Order: sequence, then C-alpha cells, then structure tokens
Amino acid sequence: MSKKRVYVVPHSHWDREWYFTIEDSNLLLAENLDHLVTILEENPDYHGYVFDAQISIVDEYLKVRPKNTERLRSLITEKRLFVGPWYTQADSLLVHKESLIRNLLYGVKGAKEMGHSMNIGYLPDIFGQNQYLPSIFKGFGIDNAILQRGIYQDQLDGNTNFLWQSPDGKQVKANVIPLGYGPGKFLSSDDEFHYERLQPMLEKLENVNQDTNHLLLPSGGDQVLVRAHFPATIQQLNKKDDRYEFVLSDYETFMNDTWESNFFNNVIEGELIGTEGSRIHNTIGSQRYDIKKLNDEVEHKLIHQLEPLATIALHVGLRYPQEWLDLMWKQLFDVHAHDSIGGCNSDETNHDIIQRLIKVNRQADGLMNLLKKQMTEAIRNEEKHDDLVVIFNTDPKPYQGGIQSVMFTKTPQFGIHSMKEEKLKFSIMQQDYLSGGKKIVVTAQGDQEVEIPGYYRSEVYIPHTELPALGYSTWKIVEEEGISDNLSEVQAQSIGNRHYSVEWKDGTLTLQERASNATIKDFIQFEDTADAGDSYDYSPLPNDPPIISGKAELLSVEHSDAVHRLTVSHKMQLPQDLSARKQGVSDEAFSIKTVIELRKDESFVRMKHVVDNHVNDHRLRVLVKTPVENPNFSYGDQGYSLIRRPVVSERMTDWREQGYKEAPVPIYKVEQFAGLLSERGSLMAFTKGIKEYEIVDSSIALTMFRSVGLLGRDDLMWRPGRASGINNKVVTTPDAQMHGEMTFEYALRLSGSELCAEELFDSAVRYKERYVTYQRQELNTFEERLDRFEIPYPVKKLPSQYSLTELFDDGLFVSSVKKAYDSKDLIIRVFNPADVKRAIDIKGRPDVEAVNLNEEPEGDLFVEAKSFQTIRLSNGGAE
Repeated sequence: MSKKRVYVVPHSHWDREWYFTIEDSNLLLAENLDHLVTILEENPDYHGYVFDAQISIVDEYLKVRPKNTERLRSLITEKRLFVGPWYTQADSLLVHKESLIRNLLYGVKGAKEMGHSMNIGYLPDIFGQNQYLPSIFKGFGIDNAILQRGIYQDQLDGNTNFLWQSPDGKQVKANVIPLGYGPGKFLSSDDEFHYERLQPMLEKLENVNQDTNHLLLPSGGDQVLVRAHFPATIQQLNKKDDRYEFVLSDYETFMNDTWESNFFNNVIEGELIGTEGSRIHNTIGSQRYDIKKLNDEVEHKLIHQLEPLATIALHVGLRYPQEWLDLMWKQLFDVHAHDSIGGCNSDETNHDIIQRLIKVNRQADGLMNLLKKQMTEAIRNEEKHDDLVVIFNTDPKPYQGGIQSVMFTKTPQFGIHSMKEEKLKFSIMQQDYLSGGKKIVVTAQGDQEVEIPGYYRSEVYIPHTELPALGYSTWKIVEEEGISDNLSEVQAQSIGNRHYSVEWKDGTLTLQERASNATIKDFIQFEDTADAGDSYDYSPLPNDPPIISGKAELLSVEHSDAVHRLTVSHKMQLPQDLSARKQGVSDEAFSIKTVIELRKDESFVRMKHVVDNHVNDHRLRVLVKTPVENPNFSYGDQGYSLIRRPVVSERMTDWREQGYKEAPVPIYKVEQFAGLLSERGSLMAFTKGIKEYEIVDSSIALTMFRSVGLLGRDDLMWRPGRASGINNKVVTTPDAQMHGEMTFEYALRLSGSELCAEELFDSAVRYKERYVTYQRQELNTFEERLDRFEIPYPVKKLPSQYSLTELFDDGLFVSSVKKAYDSKDLIIRVFNPADVKRAIDIKGRPDVEAVNLNEEPEGDLFVEAKSFQTIRLSNGGAE
C-alpha cells in the first residue's frame, strides 16, 4: 500500500487586534518576523512559511524595519515566505462587497510588488463565507481557496476538496480544513505526540479524503513563533512512520499537487454558514452596534460619495486624493478584520476601532469639503452669483427624486432657483436661528470686537430634482419674503403620501400601501429578552419569556407639502441585569422613541428609533409584521444578487445529538436589505448599520442591539463547551453593555405583490443617497469644517451643469466609481442582480474596455446574470 503524503504547512494566523491592541500586535510582529527571516535565510531546508495571506504585516514590519525590505522581498519572490492576497483577513459577511474587493486589490498589488501574491483565497478563521467569494477570487486570477468554517459534512462527498461556486457560476478549487488551522501547531516526533495525537488526527483526515492520497496538515496558530525544528522533525517522522510520508510544504504546492493528480467534481454553492465543525457566531452581527453603524456610514461615504466625487473633480482638472484614500482604506481594512468588525474584542481595542472609524470619517468629510469648495468656486466665477448650491450626483445614472440639504440664509424666508430662474418647491424640515457671534477687527486703535448678525440654518427637502449622471447641477439661493413651507405640528393622527399611509389609533400603528390596499395593523412591536451570552454570541436565558412592548403613545404629527412625520413612544419595564431577570424583577423604565417619515413620492417608509439604554444583559429587537403568512424563506442581498434563506432550520432538531459546535439558528446577516417576498405580498427592510435579522412567525425581527459584559463565557445555550476566544481568562467588557443613546434607521417597502430584484436594489440606492450638496455662502464656516480656511483654486471656471459619463440600462447597478489603481483612467464596476444577461452601454464613450478586478483587460462589455463586470474608460483629458 502506498503511503499517504502529509503536507505540513508552517504558518502563523496573525490577528491584527483582539483581546490585545494593535500596538501589542505590531510589537510582537517585529520580533517574530525578525526571527522568521533569520530562520528561513539560515536554513535552506525550511521549505517556506505562510504568514496568514496578509500584506498588512509587511507594511507594519517595514515601518520599523525598513532596512529589511530587500531581505523580505527576496524571501517572498523565492516563495519561501507567503503573503497576500488579502491586505487583512476581512470578515466577508459584515462589510460591503466593495470593501472585500479593495482589500484584495491592495493585498494582491502589494504582495506582487514584494515578489509574489499567494494564489490562495485563504480563509482560515473568518466567521462564515460570502456567496460571491469564488467569483471575487477569480476576478483577481486566484484559482484556489482554503477555508475552515461554514461547511456541513453532508455537503462534502467524502473529500475535503470540492468546487466552490458563486451564483454567477464562477468556480474555484477549494479545500476545507476540518481540524482547523492548528492541528500541527505542536508537531513533534516523540512517541507520545506521534501515536496518541498525530496518528488519530491523520486517520480522521484520511476518512474525509477518500479519493486522494494527499492530506493537508496546517501547522501553526495565533501569533505563533516559527518552529525552527520542523525540518528535523519531518525527517524524524519519516524515519519512524511507515503509513505516512511527511513533506514540509505550503498551500499553493498542496493545491497544485492534489488537483493535478485528482479532479474533484463535488460543487458547493452559496453562503457557507454551517455550524457543525466550527463556530460561526451567527449572532455576532448585533455585537457592538456602534461599530457596525459607524462602519456602514464610513463605507458608504467612501465608496458611494467621496470616490465618485473625486473622480468628477479629477476630470474637471483637480487632483485626485489617491494618497489620502490609500491611507483611509488601509485603516478601514484594519477595522474589517474578522474580530475587529465583529466587536468581540476588549473594550480597549474596540475604543481604538471606533476612533479609527471616526478618523476616516473626518478625513472623508474634509476631502469632500475641499473638492466641493474648489469646484463650486469655479462655477461661481463662471456664473457671477455668490450664493450657490451645487448638487453632485455620484452615481453614473441620471437622478430624479428628492434631495435633502442644509441651507444658511440671512432671513427665515428664502427661495431656491435653478440657473434658469425656475423656482423649486421645497419644505423646511427644521429651522434654527444661530447667533453670528463676534469677530476681531484690527484697527489703528487696536483690536476691536464687532458683532456679526445672526442667521438661519434650515434643513430642506426638495421633492423633485433632476441631476445629470456622474456630475452636478447648480441652484442659487434668493433671499425673499414669502410664506415658507415648514414642517409643522398638526392636530392629526396619520401621515401619508401617494404610496403609503400610517395611522395611529388607540395606541396601535397601521401601515397601508395605497396601490394594493395591503394593510398591516400594529405593524411594529419591540421584543426584549435576556442575553446570557458573551461578545461572540447571543444566548437566551432558560425559561425567560420575552418582554413585548404594549401600546404606542402618540407624541406628535407634523405635516408639510413634501414631508409628513409621525412620532410615537413605546414604554417598557425591564430587569436591570441577568440577576434581576432570574428573580423576575422588572423595575427599570425603558422607552423607545419612533419617528416615522413619509416623503413626497418616495416608495418606502423611513423609520428611526431612539433609545437611551442603561440596562444590562439584554437584546432588543423591532418586530415588523409582514403580509406573508407561514413563510418558508426569507430574502436579502448578498454581493450582487438576492440570497434565499430558510426561515426554519431543520438541523435545529438534533444539532446537539449530532455534536455541532454551535446551534444552527436561522439568524442571518444583513448587507443592505432583508425581508419576505411572495405573490400575495412583500415587505423588505433596508437598513443603515443594522446587520442582523430573523423571521419570527410572519415578522421580520431586526436586532437593534445586544448588551453584554464579557468577552468569553462557557457553556452557552446555543454554544456548548468552552468559551470562544481566550478561554483561560475572563475579560470583562463593560463598554459592550451599550449604555447611552443610540439611533437606529431603516426603511420599509410594502407591496401587495412580489417585488423583483431590480426594484429592491433600486430602493437600496435611493434610501442610501448617492449625492452630496454644497452651498457657497459666508454665514457659516463650521458645518463644512474646512470652509473657514484659505485654499488654492486650481480650476478657474466651470459650467453650472456637468456630466462625466452616463450608464444606460436601469437593470444594472453601480458598485464602485473611482480612479484606476495605476492610471488616471475611470473605473466603474456594475452588477446585474437579474436572471438575464445585460449589455453595458456607456453614453458617448467609445473608449470603454472590460477589465478584471486587477483592472487588467479581460472579458466583454456584458454582465452575466447575477454577476458583475468592471470597465475602464480612458481619462478623457483629465489633468
């Protein structure tokens, strides 16, 4: 009988931060990598070392060891040290699809600049796999994937090797590591380890590799030091073992050898969130809501506002802020590492993550401020009007719909006119008088204080606007007397627009969709339950019934021509903590303020909840009733199309008996939207920062937040056994109790019939606005923080309206607009969520070519069903 070949792969899984800070990690990194480089250089028998498929570790190391650049480049080029294709090990279910692509773009490019990017989509520890990862990997020319979490044994065909397929049909060759990434961490040739630990592990690997003689033994762990003895240990094992041949190897070699000698035709599709062999932490989507919400805001601002705005600016003659964007993206990649974005960290680390997000958010605001100001000043020079408002459409499609903006005026009444003197109708949603303060004037008599007249800050909504694609339009503010359309309180109990009505009556809220007369009475409630879990997982408290909110108290109803708003409050009595729950004591007052808003002609209902939490150890969800009875599946977006998920998990019946690592609860992540669809009616929730949902009866249960004070806890109801993470120390996390005020926003779209994918993605785009506005004025220099400073104006004149390019076909949607990585060309990534192939049609641009995710020529100007395509347009004269 021929020996089985065991590929021993030395590696380190390098968490950027966790229960330790990123500073701890980087200090340790410098010491470990110094040692590793020396070991590899001095011992040619040491085949190679995988450093977690991250290029971030190279960046961090060379900041403090720049003299070692060439030593590192030599080892990477020779494939002795493996880095890339990731910049950091990103969680694929909690960040934007475009963030995953950028992470790989920076990772692959950076690793290749150092000599080689590992041709493995390596996923050793992230908590579940996005259904589009195979397609994204293929877009970078990555042919293989190795992963640990998310696969059930019955999905395999007796082999750990399989074809992993995305919804668009793209496949990669894949291997699941059933024993995790550390079975060979303590590899030794002594008899006790060899016979009592190693042999049983290899026998188990044999049982799940029926059609190959190649076995993969990952031999590393978290932040481990290189095992210098491995070459000698391999020799010793080969001398004493007559069943296995051991080779010191790497993941690329293992995949190439294994797939050259065998072809595995088992295809596994879709999102991988199985809980049988490893923990997925299904409920981590609601841990540290503050991190999830702020990340969602920053991603949207960066991807859908700043980068497209900078692209417009580049093409009218301004500088593209690539260097700033590089820094911002890399800070964001640190946030997107699986523990970091999960929030399952020490309070100290989570504080750092929040501050990193705040910093990137400020940088995005500042860069947009500069670009908007420079372009608007050039428009003012052309139009000779001082008080201008410029609205920038950051989507390569023309926009028709409402615009919300802030205006500063000397008087409470004012007008908004187009450059053709057409008056625009608008509503003032909120108006405040602001003191002008004082300024110092230098005179011959010395400094003198001069009183500055006060002014008005108005939040306005313009319901009917037309904007050119990927460009801008200009309005002017006219100070005038007249009656303004202010949002004002009225004696009423309902709000409405042409699509919906919402009525409060006797403490109950009723939602109606006018076209179909679909009506849902008492359409929102709140559910509070104990959380006996930890920072990784929600855990119910046995025999603890949920506390459901009662009737709503009407606080106010406000109407204007373009906006209607209804505000209510739900009051609950909650236990203070787990101890009070167990004793049945509920004496803490808890209230939820809800603002429901309908804007003229919008086809969704805007929802906002505000809570001030001072209760511990609980989970709060909003239950939104739907018209769908006894649903079998829920739907949401993941990547570039819809994903269908079972409402009830059949595996829940015997998961303990089957020895699953975690209960397969049907709680799922939200990327942009989730809900129920049927021919008899649909209801979809579009979220801003809310990342978790479950279908309960016929309601969508959106987890608003969970409150918990421990990083790890043993023996949870849905997660038996040891605590996750570091399990030999209790790490308290009082900040994770989420005390203080929090705001939760989402929109609801109700229909009497089934909503199609194109309608849903269109609503997602409209709800999370792809436009930015700027007013040139001299009253306020604090709203846009850089307005008070002098800056250069490289472009002297611009027209009042401009469009860079236009994408036709309403069935295509835009994932990204930016400058190319290596040139001033324009990159647009589009996707097609439908079941039919679509052509890409760009107005007036013959210079369009299809490129892959590496931004290299590849493909056609078509988008396959449920797929995406990147296109490059020449810079068109951009300076």
